[in-house]
Amino acid sequence: MRPGLLGFERETRVKCPGIFVFSLLTLFHQATIICRMEIRFASQLDAARLLDIYAQYIDTPITFETELPSLSEFRERIRDISSFYPYLVAIDGERVLGYAYTHRCFERSAYRFDAETTIYLDSQARHTGVGIELYSRLLELMKKMNIVNAYALVTEPNKASIYFHQKLGFKPFATFYEAGIKCGKWISVIWLNRVLNEKKEDQPELISVHSIV
Repeated sequence: MRPGLLGFERETRVKCPGIFVFSLLTLFHQATIICRMEIRFASQLDAARLLDIYAQYIDTPITFETELPSLSEFRERIRDISSFYPYLVAIDGERVLGYAYTHRCFERSAYRFDAETTIYLDSQARHTGVGIELYSRLLELMKKMNIVNAYALVTEPNKASIYFHQKLGFKPFATFYEAGIKCGKWISVIWLNRVLNEKKEDQPELISVHSIV
């Protein structure tokens, strides 16, 4: 591992799109090859490329947002979240593979040790190992910030996402049945939790991600 902007720049073996030619037929496969992947903090300059990835999900039940936000609004979201919490992007050269971030999920002060996690991958980067690397780095930073409870919300049905989170130590604990309507149907939301730090009466206070990197 070589130092990167987050101490996380390395050549990693993941599945990346490859092209193989057989006779006159060109076939597109997922080939395991060496990719140089870097995980770094996102900036407002990344907004257009991250919004392009988010647009791949806007007409699906994966997000409950029904209209794609404007570029300026998306920039503001990056700015607001990353002022305290980690907002990460995975890149391979100039190509953005995906992004992940966390943010406070409840307003009241007693909830301040809780945070919700989110990840979106480009369609070509799914099922390649990129998501595990990106999410793992996010959780590492959350732990160092003294966040205790990491929560993930997954809409049903999405067995792949449930399995993904369980591989990373999350456990489902509640279901909000038919909590939202999108794509012409009512959709349930599964809540998953992973405890990142020991729970104490004198819990160490949260610190900004910018104080630990």
